[in-house]
Amino acid sequence: MPDIIIKNGYILNDTKQKDIVIENGIISEIVDKSLKSADTVIDAKGCRILPGLVNTHTHAAMSLFRGYADDLHLKEWLENYMWPIESHLTEKDVYAGTNLAILEMIKTGTTCFSDMYFNMDSTAKAVEESGIRAALSYGMIELWDKSKGDSELKSGTQFINKWDGKANGRITCFYGPHAPNTCSKEFLSKVKDEAIKNDKGIHIHVLETESELNQMKEMHGKCSINMLDEIGFFEPTVIAAHCVWISDGDIKILKQNEVTVSHNPISNMKLASGISPIPKLLENGVNVSIGTDGCASNNNLNMFEEMKFAALLHKVNSMNSTVLPAKTVFDMATINGANALSVNSGKIKIGANADIILIDMKKPNFTPMYDIYSHAVYSANGSEVKTTIVDGKVLMDDYKVLCMDEYSVMEDAIKVSERLVSSVSVEK
Repeated sequence: MPDIIIKNGYILNDTKQKDIVIENGIISEIVDKSLKSADTVIDAKGCRILPGLVNTHTHAAMSLFRGYADDLHLKEWLENYMWPIESHLTEKDVYAGTNLAILEMIKTGTTCFSDMYFNMDSTAKAVEESGIRAALSYGMIELWDKSKGDSELKSGTQFINKWDGKANGRITCFYGPHAPNTCSKEFLSKVKDEAIKNDKGIHIHVLETESELNQMKEMHGKCSINMLDEIGFFEPTVIAAHCVWISDGDIKILKQNEVTVSHNPISNMKLASGISPIPKLLENGVNVSIGTDGCASNNNLNMFEEMKFAALLHKVNSMNSTVLPAKTVFDMATINGANALSVNSGKIKIGANADIILIDMKKPNFTPMYDIYSHAVYSANGSEVKTTIVDGKVLMDDYKVLCMDEYSVMEDAIKVSERLVSSVSVEK
């Protein structure tokens, strides 16, 4: 007997209602009318059925720092605010912050996220318990210290060995060297070798800022992408977050190596990092996905909002209203992200993971309805997500989160944030 049958819903832009049958976490049938019975029957009348959104770059536990330090120059933001408060984070704090992030993502339609941070056992535990899907990386910062690098790489490998494939396969693991300007060329080569040996992907920040570009030119006589290409770092399993300060030549290197770029428009705007040349990347056939970055530099994890900003930013930047149409941006936030993370999600197809969201169309901002891609990118604000399903399990049904206690999650996060801010204040 099927686990779930979703009845009377329209899949994306379909004009005819379909029933979706889910068995063992997989979409097993898509039919006009299913005559089967199931443990759970969801009536999707008045809804559109969409693939869950995939956030390919964030730092989930930084939800604790939402609004803590806004409207500052990057150097001041990092050195005077973020690094001091992060130094007080404990494993329990990261667990609380990750739970808060997962709660927000479930309520706004994200079914899979890619995370890089520290105390990642706590992040993995929160993912395992909640039912969401995630690709997790222990963030390795070596700072040209060989002994530190050896320790970091050992920790990254241990984390992968412990958690990759856990939670019924919902957890996958990547290597997470922080960035080319926080890790030496020699360390990055070692990471690449370990990733290839263990058949794992790599999640890394690349050319987020102009200062990184200048630093790399001073150190290596070339930019980050050319340096990484020189050491054979790039593979189809590499996700390069940001890629703001890149040239046409860099784009060719990314395409040749089938690297995915994770576009983080809101964070890049908020920190005044710049604008990634996303239209050029897409024109050249680079796989581009979407990420929110952490809440300290975005303030939320809402992928619907991220899609809208992505579409509008590049239209006004190019002065071309046809750039990044809604369907393209929607694909960036779903199937492109799923492909980047090598997960069988981001689509409503037989055989795909049952990572599905139901969008309530009975909303003023969704009336009238001509095109669901337009509504998802330009009209939605995330509050229209009625039901969230991951791996064939209902995590939110009719706006009620079933996999965690919302009140307790938020209360825990408030207590942690108060202690962290107090600790920093005392230190100052």
